[in-house]
This record gives sequence, C-alpha cells and structure tokens, in this order.
Amino acid sequence: MTAYLLRRVPSALAVLFGASLLIFLLLRLVPGDPATTLAGPDATPETIAAIRHQLGLDASVPAQYLSWLQGVLTGDLGRSYVIGGQIADLIGRGLTNTLVLTSSALLLAVTVSLAVSVAAVLWNKRWLNALVAAANTVAVSLPVFVTGVLLVLVFAVAIPILPAGGVPPDGFIAHPDIAVQYLLLPSICLALPVTAALTRFLTEALRTELGKPYVLTARALGISHRQIVTRGALRNALPTMLTVTGIQTGQLLGGAVLVEAAFAWPGIGQLIEQGINRRDYPVVQALLLFSVAVFVAIQLTTDVVHAYLDPRIRIGGRS
Repeated sequence: MTAYLLRRVPSALAVLFGASLLIFLLLRLVPGDPATTLAGPDATPETIAAIRHQLGLDASVPAQYLSWLQGVLTGDLGRSYVIGGQIADLIGRGLTNTLVLTSSALLLAVTVSLAVSVAAVLWNKRWLNALVAAANTVAVSLPVFVTGVLLVLVFAVAIPILPAGGVPPDGFIAHPDIAVQYLLLPSICLALPVTAALTRFLTEALRTELGKPYVLTARALGISHRQIVTRGALRNALPTMLTVTGIQTGQLLGGAVLVEAAFAWPGIGQLIEQGINRRDYPVVQALLLFSVAVFVAIQLTTDVVHAYLDPRIRIGGRS
C-alpha cells in the first residue's frame, strides 16, 4: 500500500501546482481593479497607485504568482483586500460550518442510497423500480437552488416547522436538538443529487453482481436471496460505490456554494461568493486552491481505500 500511495502522490502534487497556476491567471483576466474598488469611486489616480503598490499589484504577474505561491507553501495566505482580516482566519471560521453541512449531507446520502438500493434489489418489483427511477430523475434534474427555495417555502413558510436558514445561535454542540433543525433543510437540499447518483450506481452494481457465477452457486447451495444480496453482492459492489462517493464528495463542495447562499449558511461557499462579488483576489485564490486540495485529498484517499479493498488495482499498478 505504501508503494501504491507513493506512486499516486506526484500526480496529486502536479494537479495542485497546475491548479494554482490556472487559478492565479484566470483571476487576473476578470474585469475590474481591486485597488479601484478598495479606494472608492472618488479616489485620485495617486491614491489608487499607492494602494496598488501597497497590495503588490504593481509588480509583474510572475512576481505576484511566486510571492503568492511562497506564502501558500509557508502557510501564510495573506490578508483580505476588501473583506478584511487574515485569510486563514476567515477560512477557519467558515470551514467548520461547511464541514458540518457537507458531512451531514454525505452521511444522509450514503445512508439513504444504501437503503434504497438494497431494497430495490431485494424486492425487485416493477412499481418500486419505477418509483426509484422517477425520484432519481427529479433529484438530479432540479438545481439545488430550486430545491432549496421549494424546501423553504414548504417547511419554513407554508408549514413553519423548521428554520428558513442560518446556523444554530449557540453552536452545534450546546443544543443538538436545535442544531438538527437548522441542519435538516440545507442537508437534504445538498444531499438529494448525490443520493440519486449513488443510488443509481449502487443499484446497477448490485444487479451486475447478482448475474455473476458465484451467485448461481450460492443459490444452488440453498442460500437465501437476502443473504446473497447483503453478504455477498453488497460487499463486492462497495468498491464501485466508494469510487462514486469520492467523486460525489467533490460535487458536494461545489453545491455547497449555492446551498449556503440559499440558506444564509456562513461557510466557505458564502465566503467565495463575497470574495468574487468584491473582487477580493487573495480570498478567492486561497479558497479555490483550498477546494482543489480537498478534492485531490478525497480522490487520493478514495483510490488508496479502493486499492486496499481490491488487490487487483495494486497488482495492475505494479505491472
């Protein structure tokens, strides 16, 4: 496993380096000048030039990139132009809320997809398969911001039983019952498309496993259909689900931007939105690179666990 991991690390580092360069260059193509925004509409050219010099924007693009990259490697993400404060502190405050939201959504998605997929295979009824397919289609086709608005209108306005947005005033630990109420709507909204994707892949993987020779042998030995599905087919289908889960976890980070905006959830997504609207380059750069790093870490972890569960991957990697 160590050798397999060492072979994967260089490609992950290369992706991070390429992402940092691409993010830095693309943000420089965005119209607008942060110095002009920060100085205000009535500022003189001398004031704008002084702010540009203070922010280091008068240096060449390669010099700015190397300076930023050096700060990232040393853990110094710099200060925010417009929002204010150290970027590391801003990310730290928003990261907790985003992790709680995405973790809840991922747990909900995995639990529901496992239950639905196993039920659809155990009770292979036409009406159940049609219901699952229709629910998956609706969950995938509806954008998360539309789902969020519908959930708020139904469960916070028409039937006011849950908060419309925000985070628990006393934190997530002091009163867990209240925290669950604040988490329920945004978690469901974020989890719906992921649940649909996981359910579709896991259901097909289970049906593929049920067509393999070892299942015919198990049936000939008198093993029940339930035991074949839960103890044999499900175990062999889990590597496929694990890979898809890793990919969908990255999708959760992208969907969190819209969900946090819809539910006024003060997390990383809301911070990215503020940074883009205010042309706060350092904040947007750091958050985008952080998102890529998280996605790369998730994919690397998924590949390692997948290789652990399926030795053929490690053998193929050595050959």
